[in-house]
Amino acid sequence: MSAFLMTTIGRATLKNPVLLASGPAGYGLEYEGLVDLGRVGAVVTKTITFEPRAGNPGRRLQETGGGLLNSIGLENVGAAVFFAEKLPALSEAGISAVVSLGAEDWDDYRRLLEAAGRAAVDIVELNLSCPNVERGGMAIGADPELVALYVRHARDALGEATVIAKLTPNAADIVALALSAEQAGADAVTAINTVVGMDIDVERRRPVFGRVRAGLSGPAIMPIALDAVWRISRAVDIPVIGSGGISSVGDALKFFLAGARAVQVGTALFYDPALPAAIVDALEKDGVPPPLP
Repeated sequence: MSAFLMTTIGRATLKNPVLLASGPAGYGLEYEGLVDLGRVGAVVTKTITFEPRAGNPGRRLQETGGGLLNSIGLENVGAAVFFAEKLPALSEAGISAVVSLGAEDWDDYRRLLEAAGRAAVDIVELNLSCPNVERGGMAIGADPELVALYVRHARDALGEATVIAKLTPNAADIVALALSAEQAGADAVTAINTVVGMDIDVERRRPVFGRVRAGLSGPAIMPIALDAVWRISRAVDIPVIGSGGISSVGDALKFFLAGARAVQVGTALFYDPALPAAIVDALEKDGVPPPLP
């Protein structure tokens, strides 16, 4: 481990600024033997909800020309099993974990934070792209007021834990969301989550996904993510974590140049599981490039 790559995010110090993004990395240990988990700064777990979720029925993944559409539906084991089994397994393996948390309504969110607090979680990433059933299904993270509400409650509930807000690009002004998260007490923001898209089965004359719309990740969204990081990093004083479409070492370097403090690799894990370690190798050799003026 190179000491000069150690990265501070809020109250947490990671051994380097390369993370595995929430979703493709599962609970982390699924990639043991494929990804050199000892080389990455942390694994961001798949999003955990208070109650277990079976996820969406039917097709969940669809490749596109420039990425991957997913309609997983936050499938996960729920807070009780995650904090009793999954998180301790990561800790025993010596792997730093950033716990992704999500909820569709306020009561579940409150109970989820209470469970995270009892588990003494060090770092959380709030998945603010979940639909809010109390607001007609609108994504929590598309509304600056809701972003502030959810971040502030996490800040109050989790004490000294580092709180990261993951921002949706499916909003009128992502910079306003970042400013709202910062003002509410977030230690950092991640930009971006998936971009809304869809696909159609021509032969069957119907949408590919039962829910019609899905989340697009992969190389196609990288310019959107890079632009978001560039703008947000110039508007806030807290660290920005770049995520979205990184598929090469050069892509990761672009995010650092745009102003990111750290980066997350997601969809690329499916076809290049060696990429995270390759990024770390490059940073150890040449250092983290400073942001452009």
